[in-house]
Amino acid sequence: MARLLARILMVCAAATLTGVLVPAGAAHARSPIRVGVGDQNLAMFISPAFRPLNIRRTRYFVAENVMQDSAERRKARAFVEAARAAGVSTLLHISTADLRSRRGALVSMDRYRRDVGRIVDYFRKLGVTDFGSWNEVNHTTQETWDHPGHAASYFKSMYRAVKQGEGPPVACPDCAVVGLDVLDQAGVHGYIRRFYEELSPTWRKRLTIVGIHNYADVNRNRSTGTSSIIRTVHRYNPGAGFWFTETGALASFRGSFPFSLTRQAARMPNMFRLASRFRSSGVSRVYTYNWFGVETDTRCGRTCEFDAGLVNPLGSPRPVYDVFRRHLRDYSR
Repeated sequence: MARLLARILMVCAAATLTGVLVPAGAAHARSPIRVGVGDQNLAMFISPAFRPLNIRRTRYFVAENVMQDSAERRKARAFVEAARAAGVSTLLHISTADLRSRRGALVSMDRYRRDVGRIVDYFRKLGVTDFGSWNEVNHTTQETWDHPGHAASYFKSMYRAVKQGEGPPVACPDCAVVGLDVLDQAGVHGYIRRFYEELSPTWRKRLTIVGIHNYADVNRNRSTGTSSIIRTVHRYNPGAGFWFTETGALASFRGSFPFSLTRQAARMPNMFRLASRFRSSGVSRVYTYNWFGVETDTRCGRTCEFDAGLVNPLGSPRPVYDVFRRHLRDYSR
């Protein structure tokens, strides 16, 4: 890990000096929507295909017990430092420590409040200014899937830690907090309703950024999930904005999406179209996920893993990479 991080620092410094990371100004006006790439692998930053994109934002999620797990904390620190060396800012999102469906132990509100101050303090010192209180709260891999009250409490604790400096951190009013982060699946509007019922009018106004994971819309050529999420949130806070904190074109996902690089490339434009369509509704950022794919064998069928990688496992670009790069030219970083 140390050797890889050192290599990243050297490559990024050299690239900056030679102008690789600072391309000439665009010849046409770009959308103000900022596009980034999320991944859990810091090797992304030295991937030859990554540098020409001039990506300036990434997303990384940490387990809620990251401050008690030294190995995971070292991995997260290495990622954030590698990103910073590459000129990339990290959105740090808290997630479950157990991704098995409906198996994770619910984190108490008191424990989250105690731990979040330490998390924010640690990563603020590494330059992180964007935080998410809990990843994909309505999915069964997250213990919040049927506990919107806990998700609402987590948001308030994260907000206090980041914005008001409650606990160890120094207050950072200009830092960003993604207070609600949801997947565009059936029942999402009901979850959002129950979540907001736990918040007072003051706290509803403080929740200014909602994260959307709209894989279904992007990969099924529709917009109903994204539209439903935005419409429901705006019932409670008309001024709320949105980030597509996790989205992308699927190369494979078990039986629903058998492995196909052709289909993946064809779906990628949907991600950009959805962002532009809902820009007037408050969409301002998009984080496609992820960089490295995991599948290489089209015969995997119903056993195919989740794979939305822009490049193959060893880093060679997939057809979707060229589609992504072409559309990216019209967007900010």
